[in-house]
Amino acid sequence: MKFARLLLTRLVQGALLVLAVVVLNFVLVHAAPGDPVETIAGASGGMSPELMAQLRTQFGLDKPLVVQLGIYLGKILRGDFGYSYFFNLPVVSLIADRIPATLLLVLSSVLLAFVVGTTLGVLSSRRPNGVLSQFITVLSLVGFAAPVFWMGIMLVILFASVWPILPVSGMRAIDSSGGGWRDVIDVLHHLILPTLTLALVYLAQYSRLARSSMLDVLGADYIRTARAKGLAERVVLYKHALRNALLPVVTVLGLQFGNVLAGAILVETVFNWPGLGRLAFESVLRRDYPTILGVLVFASIVVVVMNLLTDLAYRLIDPRIKV
Repeated sequence: MKFARLLLTRLVQGALLVLAVVVLNFVLVHAAPGDPVETIAGASGGMSPELMAQLRTQFGLDKPLVVQLGIYLGKILRGDFGYSYFFNLPVVSLIADRIPATLLLVLSSVLLAFVVGTTLGVLSSRRPNGVLSQFITVLSLVGFAAPVFWMGIMLVILFASVWPILPVSGMRAIDSSGGGWRDVIDVLHHLILPTLTLALVYLAQYSRLARSSMLDVLGADYIRTARAKGLAERVVLYKHALRNALLPVVTVLGLQFGNVLAGAILVETVFNWPGLGRLAFESVLRRDYPTILGVLVFASIVVVVMNLLTDLAYRLIDPRIKV
């Protein structure tokens, strides 16, 4: 009963947070310089003032900002995100077409960074002053300092010019058949560099955090007691210490999911990956307000859901955490 009440409270808080984000994004996007109608007119090679006024009326841009916001919130509550100014398609269908590519990139990057980073952190905590620990420290500093777009550009140069063995653009080959195992392998082949680019930045953070957390846990009394009982070092590390050391790592994993989505925009732009990040970048250049807002709403919902899942994961990792 207490857990159900907590879950309901979290859902209500998440819904209010998403509503606040929608309002803030709407105001900021419409306050930005630029006119969607003028952008469309420039892309089409010119347009008469009468037609431009007709488009503003059709898009509802001739109404006061407060009225536009009220109309937009009403549509959002009905699940209507509007029509794209540029693509002339429902925003929901545009986002639905791009979601699989972005989720594939983000989830594979997060999984790689979490697993490899945590493993390196645990290994380096066994000998804090060893060669492996020093190497992981240097790797972490490089990962912290390197911007994600710079990392992507360096990998593109390396694997497109110096060592051309991996594709550096797109999600599929031009001659892809669009089905079967060959298509799956082709997508995974194209996924390697974007995933590696996005994962390297966060892998460094997880390795440092896991190393620090493991060192704290390994100095606890119950770890010394477990070793005094004669338990194998493997059991002490992975059964007793790691489970408690994972809590800070899981916390950062949930809180940084929004940062990973933001990093995906840069990675998708560098590697021409057909996901939400690429869609958002193109929409910003074209002043496509409905599409920009739709992507931001989806991203805010994903962040809220990930924070909720992080709270639930606490109970699975450490049963001592109560409601």
